[in-house]
Amino acid sequence: MKLRLHFVVDPMGWFCISMVLFVWLYNSFLIPKLVLLPHYAEGHIPAALVVFYYLASLLCISALFRASTADPGKLAQDPKIPLAERDNWELCNKCNMMRPKRSHHCSRCGHCVRRMDHHCPWINNCVGEDNHWLFLQLCFYTQVLSLYTLVLDFCQYYYYQPLSSADFVVHHELALLRGSCFMGLIMFGGISSLFYTQVKGILAVSFAFSLTEQMSLSSYGPHRSWQQAMAEVFGTRWKILWFLPFRSRQPLRLNLTSRSRV
Repeated sequence: MKLRLHFVVDPMGWFCISMVLFVWLYNSFLIPKLVLLPHYAEGHIPAALVVFYYLASLLCISALFRASTADPGKLAQDPKIPLAERDNWELCNKCNMMRPKRSHHCSRCGHCVRRMDHHCPWINNCVGEDNHWLFLQLCFYTQVLSLYTLVLDFCQYYYYQPLSSADFVVHHELALLRGSCFMGLIMFGGISSLFYTQVKGILAVSFAFSLTEQMSLSSYGPHRSWQQAMAEVFGTRWKILWFLPFRSRQPLRLNLTSRSRV
């Protein structure tokens, strides 16, 4: 599947994503320079801690780039609607285009997006059907990186011995650590709340959809589990792939009963 880059022309979005990049660059440079690399050189910490931090940082920035540049599910100008699905489409009163149900019009982007969740200024993009999985990855890896940064800041301040180097970073260690802790607390607290609401919303929609599916099919088949709901968002049943931003997503439709659903 060919990857398509999607850019939103929005000065406010550019400012917000620049702030996110600043926080990432600040901690990705400061923590290895001040904590990880010096203490690894002195034999205080194993190499696995250094590798894990760089890996978390790489996955975080990769998910950010993919989520901000991926097409969220923009509808085509002249969509071809299958005859069997016409009842599931409706007219948008803002752009006067036909769209499938659960699609919404983004006033900032100026077009409709399939299964749009919201427009996020921090990635300067809508969160829709085709990049929702990347947004979840971004939230997850931001939590991991922020929590890891806070733990290292705490260890540097209360546990590790002061460094003897006289460069700028070590000389202003206390001020830099305070800035890192402040940004880490803001990012971890805010993203954790957002990640919780995102997962809760996915499971709530899955439960409501499961009830509707049973009523419409007059079936007593099983409800959609949380694994099935997340698999549809991520486009794969392989849970290990849910954590990898270096891939493309294919739509995954799950049959809940023996009868196929159009």
